[in-house]
Order: sequence, then structure tokens, then C-alpha cells
Amino acid sequence: MSEQPKRIVRDSMIGLDLPAVDRWSERVAVVLGQNPGPFTGPGTNTFIIGTGKNRLLLDTGDGHVAYAGLLEGALEQVCGGCRIETIAVTHAHPDHIGGVEAVWAKLGEVPLHKMPAGAADRGLPVEALTDGAELAVEGATLRALWTPGHARDHLCFYLPEEKAVFTGDNILGAGTTVIPADGDLGDYLRSLERLLELDLEVIYPAHGPAIRDPYEKIRDYIAHRRLREEQIIAALGEGRRLVADIVAAIYTDVPEFLHPAAAMSVEAHLRKLAGEGRAVEDEAGWHLR
Repeated sequence: MSEQPKRIVRDSMIGLDLPAVDRWSERVAVVLGQNPGPFTGPGTNTFIIGTGKNRLLLDTGDGHVAYAGLLEGALEQVCGGCRIETIAVTHAHPDHIGGVEAVWAKLGEVPLHKMPAGAADRGLPVEALTDGAELAVEGATLRALWTPGHARDHLCFYLPEEKAVFTGDNILGAGTTVIPADGDLGDYLRSLERLLELDLEVIYPAHGPAIRDPYEKIRDYIAHRRLREEQIIAALGEGRRLVADIVAAIYTDVPEFLHPAAAMSVEAHLRKLAGEGRAVEDEAGWHLR
């Protein structure tokens, strides 16, 4: 019998390099947020969307000092000095919403659209987006899809003109998504299943390169999570009670500096198992019911 794989998704953000400004299609250009790191890869992808003089900006990076100027130059490079008429944000994590004020300061204040997230929106004047709402600029229509899991306020955006979906942090161009403490793995898996229902040719992720085999990637993400759940159940069955011990047993192919992120994923799986009545935590740690 062949040995069970350690992981389904095998690519990684480590060492990944992308251009600071790039055109991904006739109506989509990407500008890196200038915030590279172990979790952001080359940086947050922020997108200039549309074909006319007035365009939409999707996500804003984390407010790095170099970003707003790079964006201004990209508008000249990509479309001869077109302007941003509106901003949309996938969710309120700092590397997506953190650059709003810098963009406003450089290019002028324009409407900000997202699903409200309370205090995480930092008092910004958000124009609420709900599931199914649409934003349009010349040459492009974005339909908001509520896809919670990574974050409660997470939206993906479907671009019918290209059969494309902007997946924010729900699907990345390399590696897998972390489900933080305020996330929900069950919601996340349901969100991935929802993406499978779309008519797709390409995924535009918030980190990493475009994905030209969208259904394979989504199915791999689902299979990866199912495998991790099986591995965690097996580790619990072997008597491993602590998250750190489960991480050490499962993530043997992952550099130790990424183990804290792996721990967040393990904790997300354990919360899911607990919610389903299949695991419980007590003073000794976690164990199966």
C-alpha cells in the first residue's frame, strides 16, 4: 500500500517573485502592496480593474510608504493616467484595508465598498456590500460573493466578462490559506464549495500568481483540508494532546518558522471537530470523543 501523502497543495510562497506592476488581462492589472513576507508572499496583490478612464481598485495593501506612489505610476503605465473612482476591499485584515488612507491621500478620497466588519474597519466610512451586490466600471462588473471562513466579512468578487473570480485570501496563488482564531473552517469549506459553482476560467488571488486551472485548484484546496483533518484525527488517536505536538507530527515538511501558522490551522480544525462533537479540549489538552 502506498504511503499517505503529507499534503495535497505542494507549492509555496517561499522565494516567489512577481513584478511590482503587471497586466494580467485586458481589464485587470496588478500592483504589489510592497509588503512581502512569509504570509503575504511577494506582497498583497491590489488590482486596477476596468477598461476606461475611471477604474476600480480592489484591495489596498497594508499602507506601506512606497505603495501609493507605485499605484499612481501604475495608473499612468497601465492606462495612460486613468483614475481610481472607487475602492473595494475583500476583507478587513490589515494587508488588504490598511492602505486606504494612503491611497486617498495620494489620489483623492473615493467611495470605499466592503462588507462591514465593525471595529476592524477602523472607523473608515464604508459603503456596505452584501452578497450579490454589484460594482461596475467601464468594461468590468464585479459581483460580491460572501465567502466567510478566513474572515467573517470576506468577499470574493466574480468578474463575468472574464469568467474570473478575485478570491482575496480564500485561495492563494501558491500555498494554502491560514484560518485565524476568529475564522471558521466549516464556513471556509462551504465557501470553497460555493466557488466550484461558478463558471470559471481563471482565479485572481490576493497573493501569488493568477491561477489558470481554477477547478483543480479549488478541489485541491478542499482535498488538502480533508487530508489535514484525517491527519489530526490520527494524531489525536495516537495520544497527542497538545497543538504543538500535533504540528510536529504532521508538518514535518514545513520549516519551523512557519509552525505558528500551522498551529493556527490545526486549531481551526480542532474547533471544527469540537463543534461537530468529535473532539473535546480539557485540562490535559485535546482528545477524541
